[in-house]
Amino acid sequence: MSSFVIQGGKKLSGSITPQGAKNEALQVICATLLTPEKVTISNIPLINDVINLIDLMSDLGVKVGKKDLNTYTFEAVNINLDYLRTDTFRKKGASLRGSIMILGPLLTRFGMGYIPQPGGDKIGRRRLDTHFIGLQKLGAKFDYSFDEHFYKVDASHLRGTYMLLDEASVTGTANVVMAATLAKGTTTVFNAACEPYVVQLCKMLNQMGAKITGIGSNLLTIEGVDQLHGCEHILLPDMIEIGSFIGLAAMTQSEIKINGVDVSQLGIIPDVFRKLGIVVEEHEKTLVIPEQEIYEVDTFLDGSIMTIADAPWPGFTPDLISIALVVAIQAKGSVLIHQKMFESRLYFVDKLIDMGAQIILCDPHRATVIGLGRKYKLRGLRMSSPDIRAGVALLIAALSANGESIIDNIDQIDRGYQHIDLRLKALGAEIVRL
Repeated sequence: MSSFVIQGGKKLSGSITPQGAKNEALQVICATLLTPEKVTISNIPLINDVINLIDLMSDLGVKVGKKDLNTYTFEAVNINLDYLRTDTFRKKGASLRGSIMILGPLLTRFGMGYIPQPGGDKIGRRRLDTHFIGLQKLGAKFDYSFDEHFYKVDASHLRGTYMLLDEASVTGTANVVMAATLAKGTTTVFNAACEPYVVQLCKMLNQMGAKITGIGSNLLTIEGVDQLHGCEHILLPDMIEIGSFIGLAAMTQSEIKINGVDVSQLGIIPDVFRKLGIVVEEHEKTLVIPEQEIYEVDTFLDGSIMTIADAPWPGFTPDLISIALVVAIQAKGSVLIHQKMFESRLYFVDKLIDMGAQIILCDPHRATVIGLGRKYKLRGLRMSSPDIRAGVALLIAALSANGESIIDNIDQIDRGYQHIDLRLKALGAEIVRL
């Protein structure tokens, strides 16, 4: 198990460029299974989850090529469906939650598929019902083995239909949309997720010859076609990384420039950090976070405590709730953090409390942060990363703290952030990987 050793309390400075969007990468790589023709994807982040998915695709028979460091080609010509029945696939698929999104393409193109119970972050219950119910409405038939935690799916007759998703799941929407592209007839999906990741996937599918309308809304209409073709696609910059860097600058009292940013794709993310008192300057393709001695939390018009809560897009993404919580530690004022989606995502706050933060964990979904206003610095601590986003939140806290911190289980962080230690070193951080 690897660890980071951090000497905190140092100001950073310089420019940093966000990686390609992890969540988009997992979707569009799975979508290459929809066609035997070559698909080229650029700006792919070299993080563990994405690398593991590419390896799984290669094992499945996809011809994978590498044009440069972050550009790959995929040709799904000779797919080995027997591989889906192997123990190797069960282990690989179970270790990677994104593997669930190979199911829709396999079902619609080949009429069958297998999928193990996927893994991923331990942040609470993460239901797969939206995937399965949506695919069942298209005509798929599931057979689940409780002993093997393995799903066998028959989809020899997929047909378009109307469906109302029980939740606006990003990956569930992606799976259903991919399956519907080659199904017979027209599929209407209401309560679809409309995150930029889903928008990008739909645009890529239309480049491949799909007929999808309503892109960017929660009502998608997919007219099935006979076949899809190759295309070229560029991933968006990762908005979760962008939000993380905003929080890093604020907590370490640093001026940081974030390059290659399309502000129109960030939704309300900059405004949420502004509510915490952080100055976010927008320039052409660049965000500048100036050095701030103090940042003061807004209050509501009636003077009540500021609440920051996650919500389906265009609301505040749940993947940045951990970052907002950490940033609030040194703010002037108090904030109620409400994580609605996952009931285990706030449990990392005990480490922050041990570092000197004033946080009251109200229940599994809510925490009240009483800002220190820079009166006291956090203390260095040894801790373990519980998941990707909490791991980076702890890393930001450690970089702002006095003394040495050690973060264990950083494989979790590597699942979502490409060479984060090297990129932070370029800003002046003292961080060593063990």
